[in-house]
This record gives sequence, structure tokens and C-alpha cells, in this order.
Amino acid sequence: MRTKKRTLANNSNNYFSSDFKLGILGGGQLGKMLLYETRKFDIHTKVLEASNEAPCQIACDEFILGSLMDFDAVYNFGKQVDVLTIEIENVNLDALEKLEDEGLKVYPPTKALRTIQNKATQKLFYTDNNIPTADFSRFAYASEIKDTIENGGLEFPFVWKAAQFGYDGQGVKVVRSMEDLKELPAGECIAEKMIPFKHELAVIVVRSHKGEVVTYPVVEMEFHPEANQVEYVICPARIDKIVAQKAQEVALKVSEEIGHIGILAVEMFQTQEDEILVNEVAPRPHNSGHYSIEASYTNQFEQHIRAILDLPLGKTDSKVAGIMVNLVGAEGHTGDVVYENIAEIMAMNGVTPHIYGKKQTRPFRKMGHVTIVDEDIDEARRVAQKVKETIKVISK
Repeated sequence: MRTKKRTLANNSNNYFSSDFKLGILGGGQLGKMLLYETRKFDIHTKVLEASNEAPCQIACDEFILGSLMDFDAVYNFGKQVDVLTIEIENVNLDALEKLEDEGLKVYPPTKALRTIQNKATQKLFYTDNNIPTADFSRFAYASEIKDTIENGGLEFPFVWKAAQFGYDGQGVKVVRSMEDLKELPAGECIAEKMIPFKHELAVIVVRSHKGEVVTYPVVEMEFHPEANQVEYVICPARIDKIVAQKAQEVALKVSEEIGHIGILAVEMFQTQEDEILVNEVAPRPHNSGHYSIEASYTNQFEQHIRAILDLPLGKTDSKVAGIMVNLVGAEGHTGDVVYENIAEIMAMNGVTPHIYGKKQTRPFRKMGHVTIVDEDIDEARRVAQKVKETIKVISK
């Protein structure tokens, strides 16, 4: 879906085969997949990451070792690039704000990141802007939850979320009893009403600096019941067209109000009454868009590059139905990784594995993903199930 007439990029900005430098904060798999696109366009890249084992290291032009939360590391890195973007939102925002004040283009803007980085602030943003979301309570300390329950202000079950630094299913827990409270970390958090939803959905919105906006089709997400990680992403979502339209409209409202530039993934619940409630957002390429590498005319990673450089945005339609299967470390396995039965899944029609380059596996660690494409969504889902049952991420 395109919501604004295409505008031409400023041709005076020569990003290609030039001295221009794009900085990326974060060296994980999302950055690695962004770098596939910058290498395609011969855009010079510089990556800041705290680990020498970062997947990005093999694909960027310059790699700098440093903490993303350290003011000096982020600020000094930003002074060496022409445009700065992120592949993870847990970065030092004070450094980004100073860089912006000094004229550096930072996308997404720091103001949007401040809203998103803290889940309590993010939820307050939804309520302040009349964006539908689940009811919640905010706590400075997890210890306050017990008193609220005893005083009748909160009922089981509910979803506990750490306000900051949650990722890959970490920092989220369904709380069903007082006993569950004992396992919660002590810091700032929210307690969110548990929604008996039909589907978990997501819409990726892309916005350029000039205001061109496009959305990808609504996708459906199936989660692992224990790890709270996405197991399957299904595009298009198997939902009514009216519900899909409503999800698109809600995602566009979130995008407009939050003022991001680049990719914004909006995760949502479809309730039993077919209402749409926003769960949370991610201001970067996202699991819910990985299918687009094989299935879409323009994949989410290329689209992010186009948006932050203010180039015309690409077509977001799917060429075929696409499903993503997450590859995560098997339970009981920690150590040097082995991808068992990978040849077997590659023999299946329409199957493409993506390996992230992490040498060490551990239970539920994201190690890669597999995309399955087919003209028939039901056939793609059948093959996806077979892929999931066949490939194993284990240790030697």
C-alpha cells in the first residue's frame, strides 16, 4: 500500500561507489542482512558492535569494536559517518541526540527511539494518541506488583514485560500466580492484560524523510508457547480483508504519530471481536519481514536503505506466498553449532535457508531462518511444517 505520491530522490546525494559512509549501530543478523543490500549498491558501510563474533563483521567495509550503550563510543562513531542507522534499539540515545544536534542524519530519529526504547513509555504513547492497545499498569519496581494484586488492582493472568532491554522473547513472561512473581527481575516493568486473541499480526510500515510511505501486506505470526519467540511468519495473513484493512490503518496511524524514518514493524493482536490492538513496535528490520527476501518485489532490508537515504521506495507487493521459519538452538544443546539435515530441507521446492553466522548455539538462540515460497499459501505452510520438523540446530 502506498499512501503518498512517489517523489524523486535528490540526485546530488551520490551514495553509490563514492566516499559516502553509512553507519550502522549493531552487528547482528539484521545488520548482516542490511549489508547484503549495501553491497549490492556499493554503499560504503561502517559498523559499531561490542563483539568480535558479530555476524556483520564479514560483510561491512569497516568494523569498530565498542559498546552501543557507551556515550563516547556511539558519539565518536557517529562523527565518522554521513548517515547513521540502527539494527537494534538498545543504543545510547544521549549520544544520538547530540549527533543530531550537530547536524548528523540519524534514522530513526532519536525522539522516536526514546518513545520506543522503553516499553512503559511506548504504551503510554499509545494511550495518549488514541491508539488501541491492551490495558496495562506501570511499575517502577516489580515488587510493587504483589501489593497491587492484593489490593484488587490487578488480576491473574497477566503479561509481565521488562520496560527496557528485552529481546528475542527475553523480558516477557505470563504471570499466572503469586509463585511466578518470585522469578521476575526487580526493575521497571509493565503488567499487561492478557488478550484472548484470534491471531497475532504484524504490518511493516516504511517512511522516507520526504514523507513517502508504503506498507507491506499483513502477516500472521505463530509463536513458540514456551520461548515466546516467533516460529512462523505467514504472508499473506489468513484473515478477512476487512480485518487486514483495519490492521493497515492502525499501523499507519502508529507510524505517523511516532514520526519514524525507515522501517517500523507494528505487532498487533486480532481480538475475538476482530478489533486490532497494538502490542509493540520495532524501529528496524524485523522478523516479521524476513519472508520478503524471497517473496517480495522489494525486501525489507533494501527498503530500509531506500528510506533512510531518501531514495524512491520500492514495490511492497508479494510475488508469491511466503512463510518464514525461525531457526533457533535446540534445547539441551550449547556449544559449536551444527545444522542437522540442512541438505534435506534444501531438496524441498521453494526452500531457502539463511544462516546468520553465529558459531555458538544455545537453547532458543536465533541462529538463522528459512523461507518457503509457493503460489499456494496452504502448500507453503505444509512445507514449512516439514522444514521445522526436519532441520535441527544442535551442538557438536
